[in-house]
Amino acid sequence: MPASEPVRTEIAGRPLKVTNLTKVLYPLVGFTKAQVIEYYVKIAPAMLTHIGDRGVTFKRWPDGVTAEPFFNKRAASHRPSWVETCTGPGNKGKGIEYPVLAEVAALAWSANLAALEIHSPMARCGEIESPSILVFDLDPGKPATIIECCQVALSIQAVLGQLGLEAFAKTSGSKGMQLYVPLNTPHTHNHASDFALAIAQLLQKQQPDSVTATMTKSQRPGKIFIDWSQNSRHKTTIAPYSLRGKERPTVSTPISWDEVSDGADGEWLSFEAFEVVERVEEFGDLFAPVATLEQELPVGRD
Repeated sequence: MPASEPVRTEIAGRPLKVTNLTKVLYPLVGFTKAQVIEYYVKIAPAMLTHIGDRGVTFKRWPDGVTAEPFFNKRAASHRPSWVETCTGPGNKGKGIEYPVLAEVAALAWSANLAALEIHSPMARCGEIESPSILVFDLDPGKPATIIECCQVALSIQAVLGQLGLEAFAKTSGSKGMQLYVPLNTPHTHNHASDFALAIAQLLQKQQPDSVTATMTKSQRPGKIFIDWSQNSRHKTTIAPYSLRGKERPTVSTPISWDEVSDGADGEWLSFEAFEVVERVEEFGDLFAPVATLEQELPVGRD
């Protein structure tokens, strides 16, 4: 199919040129670039709460999800002047400028780049040494699925509850899920990583047949790997409300703890783009407290 003509438009008061709107990026379901842009514009009020003050990394599929993607960390020099940047850790500790999607039009701009996935760090711009969030990334080793992830998530929630900490769950939009523990108080990445590792090791000890805290992939089949290392300074995690570059336009979707319980009982949890827009219209942003709730991790003993 020939490329469609570029279109000059205005989104939330910003001029933007969009291209190849009819290009199908998800061939299995015929989901086009225009629909990707439409999704990100509609979900922006919720999503910007969680990424608008962070330097993000793109994973781009300019030829659609059946082709090879690539990661894009550095802010493009040809970006619109109103797309902000901030310094992030880079690959080897040397800071680089990351794009910041601080407004609706910036999300539309990134969607036009076929940046289907947006990955965000645990720290905000200007505070890259102090994470505002701790994350538990639950990765199922086959034949385990998101059902077993939900079961482990409930176990983690119980342990955190004993420590007076709240967590919020979201699907990964792929095969696993994440739990976010809002901090929004001064912490170090090492403190967050050490705490996440300690919880992971506790669950591994309690449930050795179903949980592993070990990075070694040979230890993962049939178990849920609690990836505590996502709290490292240079790591990013799929952002709340981001699309995924899978066969279908699935989304990393905030879910309630009631839904986690249902998932643990076998209900399959997977949501596609415009289902998620409808969920936010009905339930609001289930992840909203992650941006504001202040919590402090316990300090370990030396």
